[in-house]
Amino acid sequence: MPERPGKPRKEEVVTREYTINLHKCLHGCTFKKKAPKAIKEIKKFAQKAKGTTDVRVDVKLNKFIWSKGIRSVPRRVRVRIARKRNDDEDAKEELYSLVTVTEVPEGLKGLGTAVIEGDD
Repeated sequence: MPERPGKPRKEEVVTREYTINLHKCLHGCTFKKKAPKAIKEIKKFAQKAKGTTDVRVDVKLNKFIWSKGIRSVPRRVRVRIARKRNDDEDAKEELYSLVTVTEVPEGLKGLGTAVIEGDD
């Protein structure tokens, strides 16, 4: 069965930057569950964006989410999601997604999705 021309290949190793609006995801969430739910929402976003069920969150991103405590999660976060090949031969999937935080000095307004060329 031939691939459709507009459909992207899932086997492709690619890196993109996204802005995730956590404020929208955590609306109405209990205070003491905000930071853990933020991590779950980031993983869910990465699964949807990259099409992999294996999502790994970087330690720096976890520290950034928890930086203001469990209740006061940052409203938006700029993340870099890289789809990479799994080196383990006993892995269930051949690809996984690595989510890292990117520092944006001037603010997050007006930034769209950006494709990163030649990251590794």
